[in-house]
Amino acid sequence: MNLCHHTVPFLVYLCIVNVSCEVFTALADLEELLDTEKLVIDTLQNYIKAEEQKLELLKRYADFYQQQHNRATEDVQLYISNPINAYTLVKRLTTDLTELENLMGSQISRDFLNNITHFKQTRLFPTDEDLNGAAVALTRLQDTYRLDTSSLARGELNGIKYSSELTAADCFELGRQSYNNGDYYHTLLWMTEAEERLRDEANHTISQSDILEYLAFSTYKQGNVHLALDLTNKLLEIIPTHTRALGNKVYYEDELQKTTDTPKKKGDDESEEIQQDEEVHTAEADPYGKQHYESLCRGEIQLPPKMVAQLKCRYVTHNNPFLLIAPFKVEEAHINPNLYIFHDVMSDQEIETVKRLARPKFQRATVQNSVTGDLEVAHYRISKSAWLKEHEHKHIADIARRVEDMTGLSMSTAEELQVVNYGIGGHYEPHFDFARKEEKNAFKSLGTGNRIATVLFYMSDVSQGGATVFPVIGAALWPKKGTAAFWYNLHPSGDGDMLTRHAACPVLAGSKWVSNKWIHERGQEFRRPCTLERPPENLIV
Repeated sequence: MNLCHHTVPFLVYLCIVNVSCEVFTALADLEELLDTEKLVIDTLQNYIKAEEQKLELLKRYADFYQQQHNRATEDVQLYISNPINAYTLVKRLTTDLTELENLMGSQISRDFLNNITHFKQTRLFPTDEDLNGAAVALTRLQDTYRLDTSSLARGELNGIKYSSELTAADCFELGRQSYNNGDYYHTLLWMTEAEERLRDEANHTISQSDILEYLAFSTYKQGNVHLALDLTNKLLEIIPTHTRALGNKVYYEDELQKTTDTPKKKGDDESEEIQQDEEVHTAEADPYGKQHYESLCRGEIQLPPKMVAQLKCRYVTHNNPFLLIAPFKVEEAHINPNLYIFHDVMSDQEIETVKRLARPKFQRATVQNSVTGDLEVAHYRISKSAWLKEHEHKHIADIARRVEDMTGLSMSTAEELQVVNYGIGGHYEPHFDFARKEEKNAFKSLGTGNRIATVLFYMSDVSQGGATVFPVIGAALWPKKGTAAFWYNLHPSGDGDMLTRHAACPVLAGSKWVSNKWIHERGQEFRRPCTLERPPENLIV
């Protein structure tokens, strides 16, 4: 490289910006020029050092991305079915990628950035909404299954280690997403964990000042003004000129002064007023509400021994000549309402066909608006679904005929086969399959009456979680590949059976695939036996 060609323009630039540039007229000026040259050298060396640090950081990112990708490709389904892995994968392709793009924001890196922009336009990329959804799913799992924050950060789910540990930045992002959702409880949990992990990191993945800012305000929102002020002071020790912290400090001090000036309310016994837990009131108002539902999901509630003793397993033929050769294997899961489990009623080949046909059609699962009857997405149902017609494949037609054999009900007015795959922490909160009397527009367009019965096929095993639970009767059905659950939604009178309210528990580990066949009233007038008594051994009622 010829340095002269680069040095001359630089000196010319110096001459332009200086009022007097006749350096050759006095040696003193040349001495000063050496100082200028030293400044240039220092600046250049600092730039090189910064570029080297940037490259070193980019190398660490690349090595980490490659390490995680290698682990994922060893068993793709096992990797993505872990909610922690799923969250960090989405994070790597959203907030982490944004940091990489910022790091690569030089002229030299423009071509690489153009490539990433092209990939975002032509390939499947997660969005900020996906990241938020993944974070909410992890906190939902944390609450439902009572998972310790530190254990979850270590990659453990109920004591079983499934994935690599979360970094301080991963925990910070979980806290930040919770904060954005106004969930200050989980913000505190994850920001505290981020601070703990930051202490142990050789190469810090997040700054302590960022963690402290979220910790302080969330602590205030949770009602602890003293601690919020302490955390804010700690932040100001690191960044004394932090504008928001300075403003918050004054505000917290004013709040504490107001508290000091206002006498505390006392109870009748002169003790400090006790704050009632809102969840206690909720549990009293609805004994089969959220707490009860989550207890069922954790397997903490069992059927009474007296009922379990009455449950039977049997072969069912429905007096069908074909079924005399190959009867259904049926297990009773509950009596009144009667819940049945059919074993080995969907083959692996049929399952793969259903999955293959459903994937291209998947859309966010919807629920029916009770007022308008329109279908709409809902936060309490996290999954994707597709509908398959019998003519699309022989296997779909075979499944429909099998449902008719299983239930003894006509498929002439049954809905298409709905296929569902649950996402990260996927769930469906307690609901009814039938339309209640006030839901006058539900199924109106079908003209086939209400949903008389449900057949729910389990198309995958689920490592942890994912049960179908019935809160009012305390029953739980656990997914087993190839089985199907069956129950009547309506009484013989046509009224809805309120005991069939059920829910899909969040999937803790694994991938949950199910398919539904909803059977309607029309065409069943002479199919369903009009009896409330327990059915004969070879029939299902």
